[in-house]
Amino acid sequence: MYALGLELTDPGFDFTILSDFRKRLLEGGAEQLLLDAMLTMFKEQGWLKERQRQRTDSTHVLAKVRAINRLMGVGEAMRFALNSLAIEASEWLLAHSAPQWVDRYGHRTEEARLPRSQEEREAVAELIGRDGSNLLTDLYATEAPTFLREIPAVAILRRIWIQNYVWVEGQLHWRSNEDLPPANQFINSPYDPEARYGKKRETRWTGYKVHLTETCEEDAPHLITHVATTAAATTDEAMTETIHADLQQTDLTPRQHWRGFWLYHRTHSG
Repeated sequence: MYALGLELTDPGFDFTILSDFRKRLLEGGAEQLLLDAMLTMFKEQGWLKERQRQRTDSTHVLAKVRAINRLMGVGEAMRFALNSLAIEASEWLLAHSAPQWVDRYGHRTEEARLPRSQEEREAVAELIGRDGSNLLTDLYATEAPTFLREIPAVAILRRIWIQNYVWVEGQLHWRSNEDLPPANQFINSPYDPEARYGKKRETRWTGYKVHLTETCEEDAPHLITHVATTAAATTDEAMTETIHADLQQTDLTPRQHWRGFWLYHRTHSG
């Protein structure tokens, strides 16, 4: 829609096309090819030149997952792993699961089903932890089929257990909030293990961050020159050198580079 200069409300445009088009671009690895073609055309038309002022700002991209807390997260990770094993290795799962797991993980983990008191919640967390630990022990046993450990949900279960539980003198314990991995490593949902918690000014979200760079000369059209998607926890400042390097590769080095409302003084002069 940006390239066509149309509004999202244009009657000739169906919003579902956006997600389908994005999926096809990503599957074909062609997202940069499209931008490069547009930049080449802009240069040929004389709209885009080196040494123009440019501005970069980022916005949030929500992951397609529910917002869940840690306790819900481990419950859903266990359910995800069991459902995946039921499809890929039903006979193995039947021989290595407890009968009560059907009632415990047969439905989606909901906050309304969980106890209110902190003590009871920790007891539930450690119960789920023991179930998951027993399952992982069987999955990673020498005699277990190798392909089981290659199931994505199994690998995610293992990572989530490492970040949420710790063994102390042979006992599995629920980690305190102070003993968790940093936000740029913490898995917030088993269904999108790359989604991270992010905060920018007053906005908080789980997902990703897209950094958009555009020209900002007063007497010329504002054109996007660079796009980068990162984990939500990536700070805007951390991307500045990368953006500069990429712009230099395409002969679009800015005279001045603004991040949001701030001018970076390490600009290129000439």
